[in-house]
Amino acid sequence: MSSSIKDKLKVLGPGIAVAATGVGAGDMIAAAVSGAKYGTAILWAAVIGALVKFALNEGIGRWQLATGQTLLEGWADKLGRWVSIVFAGYLLVWSFIVAGALIAACGLAANSVFPEISLATWGILHSIVAVVLVVYGRYSFFESVMKFFIGLMFVFIIAAAWLTRPDWLAMLPSLVIPTIPDGAGKFLLGVIGGVGGSVTLLNYSYWIREKNWEGTGYKSNINWDLGIAYGLTGLFGIAIMVIAAGVSPEVITGSKMVLAVGDRLGEIVGNTGKWIFLGGFWGAVFSSMLGVWQGVPYIFSDFMRLQKQEEAPEQGRKSPYYYGFLCYLAFPPMLLLLFDRPVWIVIIYSICGALFMPFLAITLLYMNNRREWVSSMKNAWYSNALLVLALLVFGYLCYAEVVRIFVDG
Repeated sequence: MSSSIKDKLKVLGPGIAVAATGVGAGDMIAAAVSGAKYGTAILWAAVIGALVKFALNEGIGRWQLATGQTLLEGWADKLGRWVSIVFAGYLLVWSFIVAGALIAACGLAANSVFPEISLATWGILHSIVAVVLVVYGRYSFFESVMKFFIGLMFVFIIAAAWLTRPDWLAMLPSLVIPTIPDGAGKFLLGVIGGVGGSVTLLNYSYWIREKNWEGTGYKSNINWDLGIAYGLTGLFGIAIMVIAAGVSPEVITGSKMVLAVGDRLGEIVGNTGKWIFLGGFWGAVFSSMLGVWQGVPYIFSDFMRLQKQEEAPEQGRKSPYYYGFLCYLAFPPMLLLLFDRPVWIVIIYSICGALFMPFLAITLLYMNNRREWVSSMKNAWYSNALLVLALLVFGYLCYAEVVRIFVDG
């Protein structure tokens, strides 16, 4: 391997971590349901989803390189402290529900392989292990673990897709020519919106700070890092749709859809295929948990620093607020394994979650187009085009979610 390639591979890290964090059970469910219902007709949606999330994350990174501020700092400085306060309120609700869902998803993945141990027990064990890895592992260790998991996810899921023996050449037009089968609108938007995370995109700010990527000279690092990461993310989504299209499971809503795909894969290609697929599923959900447990406390720690009006950025892992929020993620949401989520929490979570991604796109369009703020790192035309596309997609998803809550009930 040439030294230039080795140097390029060494750069990879924060983007791999944010991509592995963003791909979880929800993304797999959305892609699996779409593949089961429409085959490979909407593979292009996974490509668009990866491009849109790349544009959003690249905008976050470019803002930080140009200004030295995290995006949360930029919101408080340029838009007003009230923005960060409102966001922090949403973060508390988002974290509680997402943490509960991740604990349940990890429990489901492990229980599907070792059913003699209950789902709740597996979920709790995963949460505790994630806490231990975060507390005792340095950032470099975390990055290595996330690289391992995205490799596991990619190899296992691509292998499972290969076992279904799809007609690869026949699928190529579906990757580049957008077609929308009847009734597929909400499914393809779900695939686009699901690829690569939401609030966890903000983790990138803190992970590139851990890498000491500061200043405009690191722009090429960010482009390469995120380009490879979201390329793998897009391929992962495509592979899930290919698998679901190949095995044609009974379409089930919820996380059981993923298990149904695994069972059908086992029936068609043998148990090896089933265990490979379930291994990829476990890698996806546990890496999401580890990324949230390690990354989201940085955001809360940054918020508290802003409220205390401390000038020098405090590395989150040196702050008691970091570890306090880590405990908030890891332990109280375990209660959701025993009780249903309160309706009012779900409504707040759903509305704020739907609003977050359009808000992120709007702020990046505004802040990264102000030359007096970002100088030469101003948005290029293609960045603006992708951010506008993100705004349209997530704006529609926001509208659909609000209608679902208040009209459809």
